[in-house]
Amino acid sequence: MRHKYLKDVTTLSLNAEKCVGCGICATVCPHGVFDIAGKKAHTAFKDFCIECGACALNCPAKALEVNPGVGCALAIIMEWITGDESCCDCFDTKCC
Repeated sequence: MRHKYLKDVTTLSLNAEKCVGCGICATVCPHGVFDIAGKKAHTAFKDFCIECGACALNCPAKALEVNPGVGCALAIIMEWITGDESCCDCFDTKCC
């Protein structure tokens, strides 16, 4: 299940010229942000990005950049790690 976040706020950026079309980003992304078409990755669902950084960390071509650990992603990750409820302060009552 994917959750759409605020429109156009993610720090995710893809440099299509550097992309080699390996598909690793699509494999490691927990929210299915990427689609591979024409031997290149595309951010088909960019607003679903939780900025976890898995795509950028695993991209062998360094075609992806993201500032992991900001906003809701940090709260979710910290909750997974610590087991304590976290809040990202986004004022979304569904989130906090």
